[in-house]
Amino acid sequence: MAEAERIIGTPDIPDAEGADGAEPQQPSEATGPADGAVGGRRRKKILVLLCVAVLAYLLDLGSKMIVVAKLEHQQPVEIIGDWLKLEVIRNAGAAFSFGEAFTVIFTAIAAVVIIVIIRLARKLYSLPWAIALGLLLGGALGNLTDRVFRAPGVFEGAVVDFISPAHFAVFNLADSAIVCGGFLIVILSFKGLDPDGTVHKD
Repeated sequence: MAEAERIIGTPDIPDAEGADGAEPQQPSEATGPADGAVGGRRRKKILVLLCVAVLAYLLDLGSKMIVVAKLEHQQPVEIIGDWLKLEVIRNAGAAFSFGEAFTVIFTAIAAVVIIVIIRLARKLYSLPWAIALGLLLGGALGNLTDRVFRAPGVFEGAVVDFISPAHFAVFNLADSAIVCGGFLIVILSFKGLDPDGTVHKD
């Protein structure tokens, strides 16, 4: 019986705590303020993550709506000569000749990324990680919205790309957010900073 109590812990009951005659420990005084402060820091980081994600998502969604309405089926708009143009491209994700089935795979990957980010947010205490994950979440949601709601069909929709640098692939703001978030995560990992705020050195 004693071994079982050691493994699962003693229930948080005032009588059990005071069974040895000692005064029961008051949670509000002993652990309440510290736990509340930690929870408050986590909530602030989650709020930062959500704000960054919403901003990235809205910028991506708004830019796509504008370029589709104004630039699709039009001549490319030169921003910096031939070096940078705005040109609407519908990217179905059919890379490397894998056909339309590859689009479904991209959709599934984006959904998995979103789920992983949501799970990581439960242990998030680092501001740089909150920003990085917010960029990833906003970008993934932006492209996932295209995959779900745009033609030719649900989960097979073509992503709207419109930023066309010379000698480079055409991309959108969601792609930019994902790349920036990923790059920031690489830097944080090299520095040994974990999402929970701890720093480790290999």
